[in-house]
Amino acid sequence: MKISLLGAGAWGTALASAAARRHDVLLWARDPQQAGRLSTTRRNEAYLPGVALPQQLRCTADFDAAVEHAAGGLLVIATPMAALRDGLQRLPAGRAALWLCKGFESGSGALGHEVAAAVRPGAACGVLSGPSFALEVARGQPTALLAASQDASLLDLAVEAFHGDALRIYSSDDVIGVEVGGAVKNVLAIATGICDGMAAAPTADLPPPGLNARAALITRGLAEMTRLGLALGARAETFMGLSGLGDLVLTATGELSRNRRVGLGLAAGRALPQVLSELGHVAEGVYSAATVVQRARSLGVEMPISEAVVEVLAGRVAPQQALWQLMSRQPRAESQLAGLPQLPPA
Repeated sequence: MKISLLGAGAWGTALASAAARRHDVLLWARDPQQAGRLSTTRRNEAYLPGVALPQQLRCTADFDAAVEHAAGGLLVIATPMAALRDGLQRLPAGRAALWLCKGFESGSGALGHEVAAAVRPGAACGVLSGPSFALEVARGQPTALLAASQDASLLDLAVEAFHGDALRIYSSDDVIGVEVGGAVKNVLAIATGICDGMAAAPTADLPPPGLNARAALITRGLAEMTRLGLALGARAETFMGLSGLGDLVLTATGELSRNRRVGLGLAAGRALPQVLSELGHVAEGVYSAATVVQRARSLGVEMPISEAVVEVLAGRVAPQQALWQLMSRQPRAESQLAGLPQLPPA
């Protein structure tokens, strides 16, 4: 199959490397100098240090050539969410595409499928998501992903393109649920990072949180994610799968998680600009948190953990104060649906 990955960051390079072992893959880099370095050094040290790219993987800075290469095959947009709209607008009319980004678009507050519906109504599209660090995929370590689309033929292409010995691809038609899971888990990972960071550097006046607190945050965070997803039209079972619980656990606890590292830095007392400068890469949860809360409020959905993250990111509440405010909330019955407004019957 002819496959093009549009974006030579961590994820685009990792998936291009995985697919290039069995398919004809072209990786597009926005910067011609980067495309040249990838071609000559067979490395993407900025994003995947120490990983050698397959010799058969080709790189280019010619966007049109990359799009044309995938005609009749599979086109994958591997940019951050902020560049998804532009990437979709540059595609030929009717061309099907998957994207890898997770989050809400700044300004519009739209998820990926909502951006696609506005820009390219009627064109087949979908998302590839799930619990995965790009570095592990590039190394060939076992990983399971979820392709979601309303178009069955596009799902078949995604499975054919990426399913292999070390990479397992499941499929779903619940695009809303998969995208909500991918977006909200980044915000919740910041909260868990804050919790873990406070445990590593406790204050004198408050007992440090521990593993109990981390488990509570992840579990109640999953409830928040589910409530928002259901209000937007997703199916509940999606959040028990790879793009919900699976991605949340990985991003909230994994040492390679950028969003978790943001939380760790904030808990250590560093200002957000400093944390992001040290990170050096995009942490989507920082840019999605306010939109998650805004959309939840517009739907009457309670998301107290996400709201606490927004307050900490804005500098209005200290990380320690935010955690103890969550602990002081009124007791209630446990339910994934608690705080969800009464929805009309389907």
